[in-house]
Amino acid sequence: MTNRVFMLPLWIRLWHWSNALAIIVLAVTGVSLHFSNPELPLVEFSLAARIHNVAGVCLAGLYVVFVVGNIVTGNWWQYVPKPPGIIGRCLTQMQYYGSGIFKGEKEPFPPTPEVNFNALQAVTYWSIMYLVLPVVIATGLIFLYPQFAPDRLFGLDGLLPIAMLHYLGAAVIVLFAVSHIYLGTMGPKVSSLFKMMITGWYEH
Repeated sequence: MTNRVFMLPLWIRLWHWSNALAIIVLAVTGVSLHFSNPELPLVEFSLAARIHNVAGVCLAGLYVVFVVGNIVTGNWWQYVPKPPGIIGRCLTQMQYYGSGIFKGEKEPFPPTPEVNFNALQAVTYWSIMYLVLPVVIATGLIFLYPQFAPDRLFGLDGLLPIAMLHYLGAAVIVLFAVSHIYLGTMGPKVSSLFKMMITGWYEH
């Protein structure tokens, strides 16, 4: 028998897929701008730069939607790691992801409408959404408007530390996105969590 629980409102689902599309576009154009062979570009340089700028502004706008939407709806509480015992719950969840799921063990902290994320997810999502992503957006906007960059920073050209922060943050987000897709297969069925992000209903 399949139980269905409504988990995700429409605005969260629309934001999620729009955000995912923006990050994919930024990753592809970012790689093309910085690491591709000029003779064999993933996307032609000037076109990649224009698309990257537009997608970056879209990502910044989507982040505003995310923050305001979470404040208005109270959904921000889902992203707050909740002590006590958070370290133990994170370790339990890591053990489940690392081996338990492959042995058919029961999920230790299944999602509920009141608590969408297990402790490990909460720590990870909070770090990405409230630490890493704002840094990437802020540094990207400074690249877009370099007149606001300081002339010197830490004894270096003002844009160099900003560039390093931007690239490092972007790499973290890409790694998160890859792991996010992989962990998305770890529901009751491989498709369960992807389906939930489309319909809003968690089936287990």
